[in-house]
Amino acid sequence: MNVFNLYGEEWDRVEERPGWRSKDAWVGARIGAEMLGGSMYELEPGDRLWPYHTHHANEEWLVAIRGKPTLRTPDGEQELAEGDVVCFRRGKEGLHQVRNGTGDPVRVLMLSTLLAPDIVEYPDSGKLGARSVAGERILLSRPGPMLDYWDGED
Repeated sequence: MNVFNLYGEEWDRVEERPGWRSKDAWVGARIGAEMLGGSMYELEPGDRLWPYHTHHANEEWLVAIRGKPTLRTPDGEQELAEGDVVCFRRGKEGLHQVRNGTGDPVRVLMLSTLLAPDIVEYPDSGKLGARSVAGERILLSRPGPMLDYWDGED
């Protein structure tokens, strides 16, 4: 049995992009999960964690571990407290983004189903992303005009 401590300092990735600085620990992989994904993020003061987005195949949960992250959803922004749990359902009602409006790092655990393929929508930038059944990115683009089903098939 693999154990991972959410209060430890073991990280798998660091994002240094200004405005988006964070650390990421791949909890699901570290504990040998197969059907649920889990990543823990520590977000620096003033920064955001991922663009505002939603998944069309996967449900996600957020667990506030440390500090008071600010959550943006279609209902607006709200500050979360340590121990708060939020569910982001699939589709437009699950749109979300986390930012740190405090002076100290905040830490959140994100849990997710691992359904593939998946489509991710980013309404602020108008992008759509698609991943294959193997998890490979096959599209990250802004949609063009809607095509007829038979377009280009002659």
